[in-house]
Amino acid sequence: MRVCPRCNKTYSDDTLNFCLDDGELLTMMQRSPGGYVEEPPTMVLDGARVTDPISWGQPQTGQPPAQWTQPGTMAPQAQFGGYPMAIAPNQTLAIVSLCLGAASMTIGWCCSLGVILGPAAVITGLIARSQIKKDPNKFAGNGLALGGIITGSVFIGIYLLIILIWGASVFLSALGGR
Repeated sequence: MRVCPRCNKTYSDDTLNFCLDDGELLTMMQRSPGGYVEEPPTMVLDGARVTDPISWGQPQTGQPPAQWTQPGTMAPQAQFGGYPMAIAPNQTLAIVSLCLGAASMTIGWCCSLGVILGPAAVITGLIARSQIKKDPNKFAGNGLALGGIITGSVFIGIYLLIILIWGASVFLSALGGR
């Protein structure tokens, strides 16, 4: 049996979930020896407990508490500098070379921007490879630098080939027009 908490109408159909009059969610009445009884009301507890963790039996001093050690041993001394960190090798010039080479191959054809980007990729790639050979612990990215050198060189080669073909066609058309 279910009852509507708003209008107190009871329904014998246990498949209903909402009151047909006002749409309120129906509550289930529990079966007792004398018939159906409503669920007990929810108890409201007292307010929240007020705590003051600062005054929990610790002496108020300006120093943090000492680290616990086993009896008879000395406390470890704090080390300067914290934990040692491994420094990653620098790959900046190699990455710049690869980016310039990729840019010369993709957007370098627009307004002949590759004439600047291609040689820049080759030069930064060569500088990066020379740094990597001098100090491999400090510098890395040999493959990236090589990729920048190759893409920059390929653009320069294709660009020079296009200029040679264009120049030859202009020269031959000028000879044939006489």
